[in-house]
Amino acid sequence: MNSTRKPVAVVIGATSKWQSDGRNTKLAHGKVIDDSDIPVGARWGIGGAVAQKFAKEGFFVVLTTRNATNAAGLEQAIQEQGGEGMIVELDLVSHDSISQAFAQVREQAGDPNVLIFNAGYLEGRDLPPEKELLEHIPVELFDTAQHISSRGPFLVAKEVLPAMRERGTGSFFISNNAASLRGRKRLTGQSLYYPRVMMRTLAQVLTEEYSEHGVHVANIIIDGLIDSPGTRALPMAQRRPEVVMDPVQIAEAYYYLHTQDKSCWTHELQLTPFSTKPSF
Repeated sequence: MNSTRKPVAVVIGATSKWQSDGRNTKLAHGKVIDDSDIPVGARWGIGGAVAQKFAKEGFFVVLTTRNATNAAGLEQAIQEQGGEGMIVELDLVSHDSISQAFAQVREQAGDPNVLIFNAGYLEGRDLPPEKELLEHIPVELFDTAQHISSRGPFLVAKEVLPAMRERGTGSFFISNNAASLRGRKRLTGQSLYYPRVMMRTLAQVLTEEYSEHGVHVANIIIDGLIDSPGTRALPMAQRRPEVVMDPVQIAEAYYYLHTQDKSCWTHELQLTPFSTKPSF
């Protein structure tokens, strides 16, 4: 419960599919990874780093995840750092789950001041090389990708933007990737990412609709491999550690966006490691 009425930051997708026991980690490595040597800021990817940053800045942080146990370690880390927050179960595939989750947020924490939509998915990664073409993509994989990248943020926006508009202030940020910049062929081992183009478009639409009401909307393109237990153990990250992005520094960028003066808001930010060329 937010007993001291701190400003509220909600992180949708506070945990990572690449955390030590994440779905992608188990898919890529066939086992759970030991994260004892990973800095606490990187153990839960971007969502965990952003949650820790906003908690340190005095926010009551709401961690959403499909299963509360996934965020238990992150919640404990935030508490050990002197922060406050709570876990709320939320499944982006279910409209009822989203509505119930935000009813709980409003009742126990308050209307969000900041919403970070950081949900990810891995649908498509386990398809073999002969299944690269669109004709082989199962419809249920496409449906899940659309739920996370288009329908989900639309439904979340409907939950939080009315109160932000009425207050005349608020931040609505979307974590995205380079696949949102243009349509690209899905290669073997990659997620079905082209629905993320719609996610970027939604951010642009919300910018046009809600900026004049004092709501800061931004699309953040994470253009690279994000440090986490599962990604740090990948052969490419082992060979070229300079291409791995620090989620703690990514979180600093999110907080910078939130604190920008409204006379010069950034509505799209692309973050790329120094050693690689930016995606276009």
